[in-house]
Amino acid sequence: MKLTILGCYAATPRTITNPTSQVLEIKNQMFLIDCGEGTQVQLRKHKIKFARINHIFISHLHGDHFYGLVGLISTFMLLNRVNDLHVYGPKGIKEIILLQLKASGSFTGYNLYFHELDSKESEVVFEDDKVFVKTIPLKHRVYTNGYLFKEKNTQRKLNIEAVEKYEIETCYYQKIKSGGNITLDNGEIIQNELLTFDPEAEKSYAFCSDTLYNETIIPIINSVDVLYHESTFLESEAHLAEKTMHTTAIQAATIAKKANVKQLVIGHYSTRYGNIELFKEEAQTIFEDVLLADDGKTFEFQ
Repeated sequence: MKLTILGCYAATPRTITNPTSQVLEIKNQMFLIDCGEGTQVQLRKHKIKFARINHIFISHLHGDHFYGLVGLISTFMLLNRVNDLHVYGPKGIKEIILLQLKASGSFTGYNLYFHELDSKESEVVFEDDKVFVKTIPLKHRVYTNGYLFKEKNTQRKLNIEAVEKYEIETCYYQKIKSGGNITLDNGEIIQNELLTFDPEAEKSYAFCSDTLYNETIIPIINSVDVLYHESTFLESEAHLAEKTMHTTAIQAATIAKKANVKQLVIGHYSTRYGNIELFKEEAQTIFEDVLLADDGKTFEFQ
């Protein structure tokens, strides 16, 4: 599981920082999460192939989380994209994007699908045979969702020595990896556990930005491998966090601890601060395993 941070700062873009956007690679699939201004430039800068992005998840309709979307959609057209593109986000996103395309006389030569969300309950919004994605209802000034990405059951690993010992033909390997037992020519049944190793644990990633401190998300994100949680302010500005419906580093760490997550990545820093290390220092007073997001940083989770 690989996470590339394209942008992780709050509010307006600067020459040295970018608003929220990140790419998650899980089970050989690539998902774009939020699309602030400058996203497509960051994609190029970090050599991420545009053609691999088929699903875009937008948390909410504040500009620093989606103002780069129409530009990216237009660039896909200029690059002669043919693959379908699916956009998931709050109700209203379809109208906003299509109005911009219409007003500029633009079009897409590929199928563009919008999946508009308005439920205040967690729901599965994407699912295939490898991954599912469900919403994490958040509390912000406008309707907002985080997203939980989770691998589905992975296949068992073939024990080559065992299958060779029982002289099992290769045509049965897929059945074995899928959990099936094997009956030999003499009628003996070989249990799957003798032929395979346990699969790798299912990996999971939760994205939570932007939001007020909100313990109702804990059952949804409980025990995830990696939690990205906004930490716009330090504790000295906790009053601003409450006023603007954001979170402090300590509050993000508290959520991570109560949800028993394995690792916490914090980001969405207010640009009032000159040293983001302070966020890590505060968060680690509550939760030890804290990683600092920063523009261009890549994390690989084993």
